[in-house]
Amino acid sequence: MGRSLGSWIGKAALLLLLLAALYGVAMVYTAGQPVLAMGVLAVVGLAVYVYTSPRAYAYRYLFPGLAGIAIFVLLPLVYTIAIGFTNYSSKNLLTYDRATQYLLDETYRAEGDSYAFSLHADGQAYRIRLEDSQTGAVFVSSALALKKVETLKLEMHPFDQANIVLGEAVQLRELIKLQGALKAIAVVIPGGKQASMSGLREFAPVHKLYVKNPDGALVNQETSEVLRPNFTTGFYENAKGEQVQPGFKVNVGFSNFARIFTDPNFQEPFARIFGWTVVFSALTVVFTLSVGIILAVLLNWEALRFRGLYRTMLFLPYAVPGFISILVFKGLFNQSFGEINMILDALFGIKPAWFSDPFLAKVMILIVNTWLGYPYMMVLCMGLIKAIPSDLYEASAIAGAGPLTNFFKITVPLIVKPITPLLISAFAFNFNNFVLISLLTSGRPDFLDTKVPAGTTDLLVSYTYRIAFEDSGQNFGLAAAISTVIFILVAALSLANLRLTKVNQTEAR
Repeated sequence: MGRSLGSWIGKAALLLLLLAALYGVAMVYTAGQPVLAMGVLAVVGLAVYVYTSPRAYAYRYLFPGLAGIAIFVLLPLVYTIAIGFTNYSSKNLLTYDRATQYLLDETYRAEGDSYAFSLHADGQAYRIRLEDSQTGAVFVSSALALKKVETLKLEMHPFDQANIVLGEAVQLRELIKLQGALKAIAVVIPGGKQASMSGLREFAPVHKLYVKNPDGALVNQETSEVLRPNFTTGFYENAKGEQVQPGFKVNVGFSNFARIFTDPNFQEPFARIFGWTVVFSALTVVFTLSVGIILAVLLNWEALRFRGLYRTMLFLPYAVPGFISILVFKGLFNQSFGEINMILDALFGIKPAWFSDPFLAKVMILIVNTWLGYPYMMVLCMGLIKAIPSDLYEASAIAGAGPLTNFFKITVPLIVKPITPLLISAFAFNFNNFVLISLLTSGRPDFLDTKVPAGTTDLLVSYTYRIAFEDSGQNFGLAAAISTVIFILVAALSLANLRLTKVNQTEAR
């Protein structure tokens, strides 16, 4: 009985989850994302099959992980690459249909009488009151509900104080909430004149600014100017080639990728930033490994007292959240009030400009990143050193070798091979170390000889962020293309990592 009840509860829960998922699919589809809705529906259908079919029983434990990889890794990757082939930017956010409709919805105020406007409550409905600015004649509408936006022609009637008692005028805050519905209303004044809402306190003759021709061109009814869509630039343009915003998204092929390597405005900063990114990543690995392996050797020295305390103290930089350490160092390196410059001024009489000098800014970044990264390397090296047979050091001592000989002839050669894949991973991580650059220097100081805003301490990832969200008109398509290039470079490093790991495993056998 209990097993049967549990089975029914499980089926009911599965049915509720399925209904909730289908409701989510419907909401995504109605939001204008049919492709995404189909993808979600496919995942839901596959989940139902996996968890209800006996044939797919073995995949029930793998499915959450595989679905997570597909949703949180593959989908953003594919979406980013796809954006790289478009002109998607802050000026080209909309689709062609939405940009067209936006222009068709624009209005202009035509010549004619204007009317002072007020809105009055009438129970659950409202009445519109208009007063002619020329003659002072007052007109009022019949009661109407304003719960939704819908196009409506509304007849106005002369106001008769004896027959109609208007309620209190609606306050500005409520009027703002209702203006969407009010703008969809065209009032008809006795005599055939029409007016629409042209301001929060005024009605006037308002006409659509553009009308669409059968060939897709838009004609400006106020100036008779003709706009035609340009599917190369993603804008409506007039006969002079002047662009009208908003633009729309179009496929530009490989132009964003070509722009990275051929456009002088992007080519020069990109090349310099790429070079600095490689140098930064490589030097970070070298410095953190050097400090980590030296400290690991010292902490494995059995004659050293209080080794446990030293290990704890040296591991602290890794235990403290990185962003806190970075902000602390930002204060320490302050040119005027930082403790580092105070010490240097007291000892040598100098106050280096760490944040304004490009070379010193890079030195500062390497110092901070070495501090943040050496504990990880130290822990790895300590474990690898423990795995080295002590017989090797005993034989070296019998042969009369010293500590330096042991270090360079025994310790380093036996550590380098197993730690190489991890060094490649560390290189790939620092290749995309956005947090350090963003919190410490924000990529500054900027280059002074480039048209595109770019910093001397920018990495490719922070340069991409500036293009996408800060400078250069928020060019998401170009930023996505740069991200794709970065992904290819990091993927190549990952493949090299896997290959080296495989070689090491083969050698171990």
